[in-house]
Amino acid sequence: MERTTIIPPAQVEEQLSHCAAVARLTAQWPEKPLAFVDTYGCQQNEADSERIRGYLDKMGFGFTDSEEQARIIVINTCAIREHAEQRVFGNVGALVHVKRRRPDTLICLCGCMAQRPQAARKIRESYRHVDLVFGPQALWQFPEMIHGLLTRRGRTFSVEDEAGSIAEGIPVVRQDKIKAWVSIMYGCNNFCSYCIVPYVRGRERSRKPGDILAEVRQLAQEGYKDITLLGQNVNSYGKDLDDPIDFAGLLEQVNAIPGDFLIRFMTSHPKDATRKLFEAMAKCEKVAPVLHLPFQAGNDRVLKVMNRRHTRAEYLEKIKAVRTLIPDIVLTSDVIVGFPGETTAEFEDTLRVLEEVRFDALFTFIFSPRPGTPAAEMDDPMPREEKLQNFNRLTALQDAISEEKHAAYIGKTVRCLLDGLSDDDRCNLTARTPGNRLVRVAGDPSALGQFRDVKITGANKWSLTGELI
Repeated sequence: MERTTIIPPAQVEEQLSHCAAVARLTAQWPEKPLAFVDTYGCQQNEADSERIRGYLDKMGFGFTDSEEQARIIVINTCAIREHAEQRVFGNVGALVHVKRRRPDTLICLCGCMAQRPQAARKIRESYRHVDLVFGPQALWQFPEMIHGLLTRRGRTFSVEDEAGSIAEGIPVVRQDKIKAWVSIMYGCNNFCSYCIVPYVRGRERSRKPGDILAEVRQLAQEGYKDITLLGQNVNSYGKDLDDPIDFAGLLEQVNAIPGDFLIRFMTSHPKDATRKLFEAMAKCEKVAPVLHLPFQAGNDRVLKVMNRRHTRAEYLEKIKAVRTLIPDIVLTSDVIVGFPGETTAEFEDTLRVLEEVRFDALFTFIFSPRPGTPAAEMDDPMPREEKLQNFNRLTALQDAISEEKHAAYIGKTVRCLLDGLSDDDRCNLTARTPGNRLVRVAGDPSALGQFRDVKITGANKWSLTGELI
């Protein structure tokens, strides 16, 4: 196992000195500069954006949701699906008008899409108003790049292909005072044939448990109530560390931290989801009874071509095991419809998995080829119309299951976390069950951040409604 590269503390301190240098520059500007950070994609991108905001805060920037008001615009991108990239290209293209009105505005593009050579080349050649492009592996050097842009002319691209590293001590500005993301590892070694992540986020590398525990302990002391441990495959945690620890062991250590908070995690890969993990979930009272375990397809031939390294039977056996240990577990998953070469008969196997498992919710996608992955080169004879028909059958089946699952909550009292405001006039607050089901309730916003008992009074396929007890 290749050892993880740790950025020395002195190099992180050097980045903080660049923050201080930028802060001295911004202090001389006529008014406090604002930054706009726009995030696409997964929770890991959200966590990365919180570190970008942390750096910007140290540089003397405030924050705005308006591109027009911003002195720095950072677009943190996703490369998982083509549609997400096209949205980014459209929005970045529109920023040329901002640049014309305010030439001193810095426009930055980062994240997974920036690490794709094709996308970086397109930005370089066709979007010349973009000043800075950097991939996830270069995020820790963001202050140095911004300092360079403010003191020298020219554009900066930092998208070299590298395995990745870990930098501790980067400041964080979190978007939420109730929920928090904690990255426990970065990168991926699985190389599913359709997935771009290993190519843009590098190899798996685990943070040291002491650093993770210190971060969670601080969050608990600050009153955070919902803490999610993040990784592309959290079940692989610890394999690259000198001191042996696995994800189940980490969960137990996080669970032992004092405080009234829930522990969630994502994402899990079925091939590494073990009975030991399920037993740890069952005995750790703070670990939420919810498991997101993507199966992607229900046919073994398709799974093999996807390079998923699990079979339908193995997946179903794991579901049976976790339900035996945690009978009230909420199960969610990911499914790709129309993978190259998948026939409708093979797709029927996916429907049968839904019928057998009866997930609480699914994240469903029609296959989107990602240049640079093996799947992008595979023959794909099924017409899109047929894929769409299969997709509609899948979502109709899952909608019916979700509606039935949610209806079973009616009349029950559930301890929920009040976590947000709703635009519903009758139910002005949102809450989450331990299983992460959305509940709409009426109440005083001062109760946000509290665990409260909620009597469930209504349900549909997307959410629940309830009354505070």
